[in-house]
Amino acid sequence: MITRTEPWPAGTPCWVDLMVPDREKAVAFYESLLGWTVESGGPETGYYGMAQIAGKPVAGIGQIPPEQAGMPPMWTTYLSVSDVDKTAAAIAEAGGQVIAPPMDVLTEGRMAIATDPTGATFGLWQPGRHSGTQATLTPGAPAWNECMTRDFAAAKQFYGDVFGYGFGDMSGPGFTYATLDVDGRPVGGLGELAADSTAQPGWVTYFWTADADESASRIPALGGTVVSPPVDTPHGRMVVAVDNQGAGFSLMAPNAQSGTQDGWG
Repeated sequence: MITRTEPWPAGTPCWVDLMVPDREKAVAFYESLLGWTVESGGPETGYYGMAQIAGKPVAGIGQIPPEQAGMPPMWTTYLSVSDVDKTAAAIAEAGGQVIAPPMDVLTEGRMAIATDPTGATFGLWQPGRHSGTQATLTPGAPAWNECMTRDFAAAKQFYGDVFGYGFGDMSGPGFTYATLDVDGRPVGGLGELAADSTAQPGWVTYFWTADADESASRIPALGGTVVSPPVDTPHGRMVVAVDNQGAGFSLMAPNAQSGTQDGWG
């Protein structure tokens, strides 16, 4: 496990959280599947749960408020920024939409929620006391975040304009994909959905697991669904799933090609 307490570089996916109709049901699912310990905040936070690995925060779980009843359960990827208000203005100028304007989250930080021009939703996080995920390269921690879209060119233009990403081409026969690079280092991905895919545009969160097959075998018993069974890729063995309330997520287990075994655990 690698730990980090400093703010993540601007543009880096720094936090993920889940909003669901039943927070306790979600806590039971992910604590069992990913080995989290979830500590709930007080009423001033809406009892927002902080998921931890070895005492380090890795993700959040919140309950959809009554005034937003009917909102689909989903994981949101937050991108680190130094100035939420300035970035929100840039999003609007680049053709995106700010759907939850900048707001302070107690003294933890400042946030906003937006959609890109292709319909993918994401968050912004300007760190205060809370810098974001503090554990990486360990089971249960976020492993990767990617935006999957139906208009790759428009999304690439938008994210490049707003966040200043460089792009590493990873496309191959039948698919279009690029890394989102900060200071020459990949921090996330941007891919184009297949023409026959029924998936909606959106950001996807991958979590590390020690054993993709074992994790996938337990998902149905926990009330979730395996959408795509474990498959080997150059970056790890991957599983696509939805949880027991319908929120989509993915799992990744390291393999010899992914190069993440050093210090694993």
